[in-house]
Amino acid sequence: MSVSFSPPRAAYIHVPFCVHRCGYCNFTLIAGRNDLVGPFLQSLAKELRWLSEPREVDTLYFGGGTPTYLSPPQLQQLCETALAWHPLAEGYEWTVEANPGDLDKDRIQVLADAGVNRLSLGAQSFRNEKLSLLERDHQASDIRNAVLLAQQAQMQISLDLIFATPGETLSQWQEDLNEAIQLKPDHISTYGLTYERGATFWSRLGRGEMTSVPEELERDMYLLAIDRLADENFEHYEISNFAQPARRSRHNETYWSGEGYYAAGPGAARYVNGVRETNHGSTTTYLKRVLSDTSPVAERECLDQEQRARELLVFGLRRLEGVTRQPFFERTGISLDDLAGNVISDYVEAGMLADDGETIRLTRQGLLISDALWPDLL
Repeated sequence: MSVSFSPPRAAYIHVPFCVHRCGYCNFTLIAGRNDLVGPFLQSLAKELRWLSEPREVDTLYFGGGTPTYLSPPQLQQLCETALAWHPLAEGYEWTVEANPGDLDKDRIQVLADAGVNRLSLGAQSFRNEKLSLLERDHQASDIRNAVLLAQQAQMQISLDLIFATPGETLSQWQEDLNEAIQLKPDHISTYGLTYERGATFWSRLGRGEMTSVPEELERDMYLLAIDRLADENFEHYEISNFAQPARRSRHNETYWSGEGYYAAGPGAARYVNGVRETNHGSTTTYLKRVLSDTSPVAERECLDQEQRARELLVFGLRRLEGVTRQPFFERTGISLDDLAGNVISDYVEAGMLADDGETIRLTRQGLLISDALWPDLL
């Protein structure tokens, strides 16, 4: 069975600039290099021109780094460039990631005038002591101010929160959740603090300068978030993501449903016609390559039928609605049971997956250790 691919209906733009790199971060970013913003905007426009014609999308997403690090005129230029090559369809979702510390009326005005209708705020915590530990450059008051500005501009709000930081208690995490709920956001994402190789927290943990919270406490914090947010009418629709009714991140659902998407910028990954490409992660290398008319692509992978099916299975299981056998077969040409029947049976027996004969999905227990399941399924 041959698999046909529809043209992507989503686009991602990576803006690599930040004031500084937080200790837990290993994303593609560059700190304190204002001199590179101009060349970046020039390179991005050039890379997008290689699309050869505008590609209309239903969802557009500016991530980073910190897109709102750019000055209002630079932000306006970024928006105009993106819209020239990715015009928005009716009923679109346009999300911009923002740092509460640099979001002001001028930047919000630029985004609102351009048509941005969803703001994803890297809040992380409402406790200033925890923000300081995470090396964030904003305070709780900045989050409240940013939310107010965005709500006045009629934007949907998504808040990112981090739990399981060194020394954190369950009651402190509950207070963070309560503070977030009081702001009436449309969407909340919660992430346990991870110690990524390449981030300074990884080195500090290795040297004994930081201590991770006990695994049991981290699990309790995650379960608290699930239950507390359910009480407030948030739908838990993906492992780390909770939304008010009809307020899911449509852009991120593109990834989890295995659909294609365009992408541009340093480190940006795209998935078009079954081919996955990732741009070079160094901002300076990306700029040199694009400005000298050289492809910025550092990695390219053409997924075969089985690889694509396995990836679709894992992405699908991240969503709480799970993976249903018939639609899965229709999309991949491979039956779920031929692909991973034995592994699925083992995890059902262990209580990590539920299987009603039509759909498999993570159980509450499976949610707690989901990352450990993926290698066996891939």
